[in-house]
Order: sequence, then structure tokens, then C-alpha cells
Amino acid sequence: MLLDLNADLGEAAGFDAALMPLVTSANVCCGAHAGGPDETAATLALARAHGVAVGAHPGYPDREHFGRRNLPTPSNTLYAQLVHQLAGFVAAAARAGVAVRYVKPHGALYNQAAADAAFANVLCSAVAGWDLPVVGLPGSEVERMCALLNVPFVAEGFADRHYRPDGSLVPRTEADAFVHDPAEAVAQIERLVRERGVRTVCVHGDNPEAVAFTTAVRAGLLARGFELRAFAA
Repeated sequence: MLLDLNADLGEAAGFDAALMPLVTSANVCCGAHAGGPDETAATLALARAHGVAVGAHPGYPDREHFGRRNLPTPSNTLYAQLVHQLAGFVAAAARAGVAVRYVKPHGALYNQAAADAAFANVLCSAVAGWDLPVVGLPGSEVERMCALLNVPFVAEGFADRHYRPDGSLVPRTEADAFVHDPAEAVAQIERLVRERGVRTVCVHGDNPEAVAFTTAVRAGLLARGFELRAFAA
């Protein structure tokens, strides 16, 4: 069975060089919530060298909170910020000789858009002009808005996060938000693929244990017969 393994990279966490050979897609930070032009260029070069598919990873311009603090309401300003991030990232990728294959929102933007149709509308409207698929939670407002705006949607699961019964992620502020055991992660991925139609699975690149965790998860998936390949090669 085909499965894409992605990681959030270009965030100046220090693990990109070790993680890039392990994944099939890289969600490269657009420089708003973390990183910057130098980190973006270096990550794009790594992706090109390893043949890894690249997606834009825009987020709230809130570096103090790593883009993980919720906004009270969506706005035209947010729309403009997302368009600006995407335009800059597409230009940087073109300079690096890399094609941008998809868009995956970051952090609070990802979660608010998944739960709130107004945020999903801003996100998907910003992406609509780029003819790129959006990666998000299956059954979310993002999936519904993508269908409404005729934007391709790709269902994503998480290897290193626990889920609530409604399919949303357990917030980082709550106990038991994270999956630490690679065997548990692989079992969770199998369920998400079978029950939720997940096509790509994320590991967070800012986790200090990201390299060891991803190495073990990758080995576990291969041992269970998954073929790891970018969904948007």
C-alpha cells in the first residue's frame, strides 16, 4: 500500500539534514512562524538533493509562539499574509529549481481551519489561485471547503499526536497529546489509513526525538508492507 511520510522542516530546529533522507515529502516553512530565507533555501536544496517532494508550510506570523497560538477571528489581513507567504515561497522554490506540489498549513492555522469554516474559507481561498492541493485532517472544515472551492484535498494523519474521538488532535496543552512509542505510532497510522482514508502521515521536525522516532516509524511501516512514496511527486 502506498503512503507518503512527511515532516515539517525549514523551521531552524536543527534536524533537517538527518530527517530529509527519511521522508518522502517536506512541508517547508514559509518563514512566518519560524525560519527565514536562509533556512528555506537550505531546506529546498536538501529536498532537491534527496528527491523529496516539497510543499509550502504557511502559518501565523507569530514567531514568539511558533505559530501555535489561536487567532480570535479570521480576517482579510490573514488572507493577505497567506498569499504573501505562498508567493514568496513559490519564488524561492523556483530559484532553487524545486516544484511546489502542495500546501499544508501550520500549527494553530491548521487546527483552527480544521474546526472553523470561516478560517477554512480564508485558507482555501488563499490557496485556490495556486492550483495546488491542500493537506489537512479528513472530515474537517478544510476538506469541506476544498470541495466547495474546487481545490484538491489530501487527507493527512499524524504519527506523533494522539486523537480525540471526533478525529481532531488532542491539544498540545493537554496530557497525553503526544505519541512517543514508534510501535504505537505505526499501529495508529494503519488505523488512520484503513478507517480515515489517510494518504500522508506527518512527523514533527521540531521534536528533539524526531530523528530516532521517524527512523523507527519508517522501519515499522516498511516492515508492514507499506511502500513509502510522495503523494504529489
